[in-house]
Amino acid sequence: MISLTATAARQILLAAERAGMEEPLLRVAARYDEDGDRIEYGMGFDDRREQDEELECEGVIVLVSPTSRAQLEGTVLDYVEIEPAEFRFVFSRAPRQPD
Repeated sequence: MISLTATAARQILLAAERAGMEEPLLRVAARYDEDGDRIEYGMGFDDRREQDEELECEGVIVLVSPTSRAQLEGTVLDYVEIEPAEFRFVFSRAPRQPD
């Protein structure tokens, strides 16, 4: 399933604190683009839904719907410096290990 780096979790927890959230619930979603070639990712604070899978990652509760589960398998969410003083959340896929 998906995992968060400590750096990403720290930024998410800071954003939740600034927003006055008592319990940071981060929804992470993924789907294939129109051509089916690439996975598109999204995230944001949300409420729980009955069918969600919940994961605790570095102090953040991550919500994943059943429709995104397969695409998020092996994904890592990080917060990195793209250019000097420009930071972004980045989704990456861990390389698959041979069976």
